[in-house]
Amino acid sequence: MKADLADLNAFLAVAQARGFRDAARAAGSSASTLSEAVRRLEARLGVRLLHRTTRSVTPTEAGTRLIERLAPALGEVEAALDVVNRFRDRPAGTLRLNVPVSAARLVLPAILPGFLAAYPDIQVEIIAEDGFVDMLASGCDAGIRYDERLEQDMIAVPIGPRVQRFATAAAPAYLDARGRPAHPRDLLEHACLRGRFTSGALTSPWEFEREGKIVRIEPQGPLIASVAGAADLLVDVAAAGGGIIHLFENWLRPALDSGALEAVLPDWWQSFSGPFLYHSGRRLVPPPLRAFLDFIRS
Repeated sequence: MKADLADLNAFLAVAQARGFRDAARAAGSSASTLSEAVRRLEARLGVRLLHRTTRSVTPTEAGTRLIERLAPALGEVEAALDVVNRFRDRPAGTLRLNVPVSAARLVLPAILPGFLAAYPDIQVEIIAEDGFVDMLASGCDAGIRYDERLEQDMIAVPIGPRVQRFATAAAPAYLDARGRPAHPRDLLEHACLRGRFTSGALTSPWEFEREGKIVRIEPQGPLIASVAGAADLLVDVAAAGGGIIHLFENWLRPALDSGALEAVLPDWWQSFSGPFLYHSGRRLVPPPLRAFLDFIRS
């Protein structure tokens, strides 16, 4: 049974976007065109692929099984077509990267402007999220992760700063009123502003290290916000005197430099290794990704 490649692409776009309108905006098409393509595909296959309601679109069991096989297969088709880019003067195409929100904020801004200027025929699409995803199944060419989250059988290339730190800080007025912690355990007596990953897990315990000694605490406080979309809210609340924040040092650096935040326990800030760009070693490297790899290595 043959299915039109365009209809398959339309179905995958709608399923990944969880809606016809969002998929249409991303694809530069119309919702009605995508809806007709999915109906055509379902009629050809003789099975419903998507549950549709007025508020959401979710894959059926049959649709989920199709996505699991279809996304990698379409990725291979796109990679095969990209081979012709080798015969161009400059590589062209789309580079899709799945990255954590912290990398989108702290790593890519120093890299992407130069890369886009060097390769004007390449379009970069960034999917920023903190949940664990199957990079290939999600239709991405590569991802950015820290070493403890790297998937197996992947090629990892260092990207961005090789050493980073978690920093702890609060507004000077808050510390004047509540006191300045002298030891990580003192934070248990303070209002701590915490984050939550998209998986539902809290960004705790907070971990501190000095002279080889590691201290972990389970902070408590009045505010929990999603690190995927509201980390800046935590920073703003901390700067307004709402409590103590524990986040990437580079994320807090502007507020620390301006005096809006004051460093807390800087001798205990823990360092960790920087992120890696990872991609599959089992598939052809498309020219846009190859150009990006060459760029970050240089």
